[in-house]
Amino acid sequence: MDTNFKIGTIFGIPIGLHISWFLIFGLLTWSLAGGYFPQAYPQLPALMHLLLAVITSGLFFGSVLAHELGHSIVALREKIPVRGITLFIFGGIAQIGREPPSPGAEFRIAIAGPLVSLALAGLFGVLWLFDRAIPYLAAPSEYLMRINFILAAFNMVPGFPLDGGRVLRAIVWKLSGNFQRANQVAAVSGQLVAFGFIGWGVFTILRGQFFDGLWLAFIGWFLQNAAASAYAQTHLQSALQGMRVASVMNPQCNRVSGLLPLSQLVEEHILTSGQRCFIVVDNDITSGVITLKDITAVPQNKWRFTTTRQAMVPFDRVTYVTPQTEVLTALRMMDDANVAQLPVVENGELIGILSRDQIIHMLRLRAELGI
Repeated sequence: MDTNFKIGTIFGIPIGLHISWFLIFGLLTWSLAGGYFPQAYPQLPALMHLLLAVITSGLFFGSVLAHELGHSIVALREKIPVRGITLFIFGGIAQIGREPPSPGAEFRIAIAGPLVSLALAGLFGVLWLFDRAIPYLAAPSEYLMRINFILAAFNMVPGFPLDGGRVLRAIVWKLSGNFQRANQVAAVSGQLVAFGFIGWGVFTILRGQFFDGLWLAFIGWFLQNAAASAYAQTHLQSALQGMRVASVMNPQCNRVSGLLPLSQLVEEHILTSGQRCFIVVDNDITSGVITLKDITAVPQNKWRFTTTRQAMVPFDRVTYVTPQTEVLTALRMMDDANVAQLPVVENGELIGILSRDQIIHMLRLRAELGI
């Protein structure tokens, strides 16, 4: 889930908004102002209904953010990197850098979010007990008490990618000792839950509640895609099990001069060959590595005046693998570094490049050969 708008960091974790967040924020505000608050608190003026709806929507997404921070903080305590948190149309998602190392870590990370939501439900419930005689305060606190409880309960449904599916995966992993088996069980459970939501949505539409049914079906569609992705990931891990970088890497590393302008690199090398990664050399000495990511970080109108040496990542700062590194480990390293390729180094010498494209190509070849 790509972030479209960055709004800051909390505990070093980047927080962002996906463009779909604005749609759901507007719909939630409209629903509260035009339906829920007028029915629950008719004594309040219409303008106050709107103001409370905006405030309550903001606090609701603050609650979703707290839920995701619960996952993220526990992940950091387990020494697992967190790339960021994105709020989007279905709530929020914490982008954990890699899979947990143990069933216990998986369980603690998964359960943290629902526990935060339950704690918030309790907090807003206590506030409501004290302020229920004051409609201006009771309206948001009552709603937030209910919605946080619903958020916790919904996320504990035992189907991946919901938190309950991750808890299920942790339990199966602990009992079987096999992560891939646990991932497969959680993914299948997630698909069953997803089809259940789609069926419930269709049934709701047939009963005449079109928008409610459409929303349920949409949630089911999202869950089904995520669960299918997890299922495919299990097969990918099985296919790559035991495979080493040496059998996949490209030993031919295109080298370019450190004085080459980026505009010339793009026109004469990238657009003609499709190569995405180059070794930068000065006087036959490797200086660094430059990729499409490094090039696009420079404004295009400055490409003519920027050399590869200025845009490259120095060799001593490059994340690299060895020929004996497992491909699965290399893929995780690419994810952590947010890159599409890694240099292959042996005895201090650069001997090749490993890219995602090469891994995909190898998997296709193995599939065609029936391996």
